[in-house]
Amino acid sequence: MKLQRKNRLRATALGALAVSGALVLTACGSDDNTGSDTSGGSKTSAAASDIKCDGAEGQLRASGSSAQKNAMDLWVKNYMAACSGVEINYSSSSSGEGIVAFNQGTVGFAGSDSALKPEEVTESKKICKTGQGINLPMVGGPIAIGFHLEGVDKLTLDAPTLAKIFDTKIKKWNDPAIAKLNDGVKLPGKAIQPFHRSEDSGTTQNLGKYLNAAAPADWKYEAEKKWPAPGGQAASQSSGVATQVKAVDGAIGYFELSYAKSQEIATVDIDTGGAAPVEATSENASKAIAAAKVKGTGKDLALDLDYTTKAEGAYPIVLVTYEVVCDTGNKAETLGSVKSFLTYTSSADGQKVLTEAGYAPIPEAINAKVRETVAGLQ
Repeated sequence: MKLQRKNRLRATALGALAVSGALVLTACGSDDNTGSDTSGGSKTSAAASDIKCDGAEGQLRASGSSAQKNAMDLWVKNYMAACSGVEINYSSSSSGEGIVAFNQGTVGFAGSDSALKPEEVTESKKICKTGQGINLPMVGGPIAIGFHLEGVDKLTLDAPTLAKIFDTKIKKWNDPAIAKLNDGVKLPGKAIQPFHRSEDSGTTQNLGKYLNAAAPADWKYEAEKKWPAPGGQAASQSSGVATQVKAVDGAIGYFELSYAKSQEIATVDIDTGGAAPVEATSENASKAIAAAKVKGTGKDLALDLDYTTKAEGAYPIVLVTYEVVCDTGNKAETLGSVKSFLTYTSSADGQKVLTEAGYAPIPEAINAKVRETVAGLQ
């Protein structure tokens, strides 16, 4: 079983490398599979025949969430193969930096793992002129709790135990609270080394929302983008946290499942109080996201997630990454590209490729509203 798991993870990692290499070739102008017409537009490749390039041209800059970077890499690769006259440049930084860039008017859209705050919506009206910033849910997925513990490749934790670990209240891997959840597992008395994000992060905020909801007695911090608890070690972006967990024996951290897959990092199963602990998978995250309710008003599609679900097979530590755009008042020079690109990402094929990178598609009932809103952007 252990060997099969390693082989599966290794195959996934090689697939991720292949995707990355394809993206580089596409970005360098390779169009062997696309072709172009003489009117300045582009023909669509057979693999991306549903991508419509109408109205899209030039360079589209976007930035924000590193949680959706691997999804964005796939989307950009496919889209630029179909629309050779358009260059999509997504800068993976953090949700906080993406929102700042959007409200400064330097990007066509921003990626954020948490919905705009009221004050951020107010600020966006200066850029959107006739409208305001809205949240379009585009990427779903589990926040994996990755760990590196020599001799242990399977681990179960619950919300109270996780809260105490990340608050540095539980300091050793053989702590009785951990042992109780892992009967039969030989846990070493090694020090726990928790890692968190160093910059403002929507992934941090979503983990905080889960801990607030599922372990209120043990996690007393507000769910903010900035890491709130003392102790632990910081690393930049999801990729940085994953790299540290991969390298340090005794480490634990949080990041999107795609980073765990690509770096072959073991992930924690979550004891929700249901029939059995739940593994971090795209399918299990989808079961939790499917219960989400739209809480936004008007064209805003911000979601309310249930972090305390005990539904069978529903993985509770999930995030939804939004693309933040103006409902009206988008810049004329980028509006066509924004609508074209987001039409693809919210399409059935655009959502389907998410599972290739460890993400979960947005449920169709919600995604239909996203497509309708994208079509009406002005």
